[in-house]
Amino acid sequence: MDELKKVLDIALVGEQREKVIKEFKGYLTGWGMTMPPAEMLVQDFGLGDFKKEGLVECWVANEMEAGYCGKFLFVFKDQTCPKHHHLTKHETFYIVHGTVSMTFNGETRVMTPGEVLPVPPGTPHSFKGISAALLLEVSKTCFVDDNYFANPRIPIGGNHRGP
Repeated sequence: MDELKKVLDIALVGEQREKVIKEFKGYLTGWGMTMPPAEMLVQDFGLGDFKKEGLVECWVANEMEAGYCGKFLFVFKDQTCPKHHHLTKHETFYIVHGTVSMTFNGETRVMTPGEVLPVPPGTPHSFKGISAALLLEVSKTCFVDDNYFANPRIPIGGNHRGP
């Protein structure tokens, strides 16, 4: 997963990463859930304030040739995945556990377990944990350069590609 390596370059590492993973696994245990064996990416989007803007991603599949991706996304209460859009990637979010405030296309919607939200390419979106929450993202293949973040300080994505 070369695309995963790109985001690992700005992910949290060391003691801070281990502390977050331990807390995340505590929620999973409490919910009676386990994650598939996958790299756990603890992402602060290069902003240095994980509890405010960040998430934990478990990339289950990013099948380039087959054209699909599957990820579990976890946010803590009050933690936000920052506003962004994709030019080619279509995503569908399924709320597995917890409650999130999903903002997309200028609207905000509170979502709870069992709810589904398709997000077509070009649609600005973000989400925030109203409680600790686990989402399943099923999408077209993930290419890091197809992420266009509204915050120019986020050092990855298409708005940071060289000429």
